[in-house]
Amino acid sequence: MESSDKKRQYFGSTGKRKTAIARVKLYENGTGEITVNGMKMKEYFDTAVQIENALAPLVIANLKGKMDADVIITGGGKSAQSDALRHGFSRSLLLLTPELRSDLKHAGFLRRDARIKERKKPGLKRARRAPQWQKR
Repeated sequence: MESSDKKRQYFGSTGKRKTAIARVKLYENGTGEITVNGMKMKEYFDTAVQIENALAPLVIANLKGKMDADVIITGGGKSAQSDALRHGFSRSLLLLTPELRSDLKHAGFLRRDARIKERKKPGLKRARRAPQWQKR
């Protein structure tokens, strides 16, 4: 695949978690520069835990600091966006080196975490919370 602005080959994929969607473009032979929605990754995410969580697949592949990435994230909160980014990185790395599949799968990074908020049901206060029952 070719990027229109840089003409560099990239490995693109999509990661998801709850309502967050991360579109990842992973470039080979980079300097470790990762931009998220036009900002540096350390500026975009609030905590170091979210950054470590998102970069975990690159750490497993020993490619942290060796790949550039351009990411567009929409929806969800910062924590879900971090998980979506981790999922997207994992899927992009598989396109680059399929041998990493067993390591990423064992770490649980290839499975989309499908837990989302349950919808509210009619007659209830929330998804499952019923109104308080009164005897009289």
